[in-house]
Amino acid sequence: MLRRIALLLIFAVVPAGAACAHTEGGLAGGFASGFAHPLLGLDHIAAMVAVGLWGAFLGAPAIWLLPVVFPLVMALGGILGIFGVPLPGVEIGIAVSAVVLGLMVALAVRPHLAIAAVIVGAFAIFHGYAHGAELPDGGDAVAYSAGFVIATGCLHLCGIAIGLLTRWPAGTMAVRFAGSAIAIAGLVFLSKLI
Repeated sequence: MLRRIALLLIFAVVPAGAACAHTEGGLAGGFASGFAHPLLGLDHIAAMVAVGLWGAFLGAPAIWLLPVVFPLVMALGGILGIFGVPLPGVEIGIAVSAVVLGLMVALAVRPHLAIAAVIVGAFAIFHGYAHGAELPDGGDAVAYSAGFVIATGCLHLCGIAIGLLTRWPAGTMAVRFAGSAIAIAGLVFLSKLI
């Protein structure tokens, strides 16, 4: 079981080619393209799975609070991106989110719940902005936004499912290993930007 999860994580976070879902032309507008956007960037996948992992690792109420805070704040970042409000360092913020969130899991960091929510929310702004800025011309902003928020929730659920392995000692090690893999992937993403 742990072997399968490790393989899944390797395929989910190890970069193969371009790490980012952000292209100049974007995708065709609507729900499907919004849903696909987070799934096309390993940087997004890594960070969003890490939110679920960290929430599960921290236990209740973080297991549901962090995966709720992220999409809510991400939606606000998406609005900023749709309206073209300048936000410097978006790609760097996304890469750093994978590093930091992965380290939180790998190092078993257990901050106060409010601090964990602020960390998750701060990174959500960058992810949401990237999604919103990619809204294609003439695209349906509401459907597109609903798509990327729902896809994000699904990625959080994947992280939570893996994170529930912490109920067993070997599972805790696997989850912390997953956090390490996400942090390393984040460093790779960051190295491509600097």
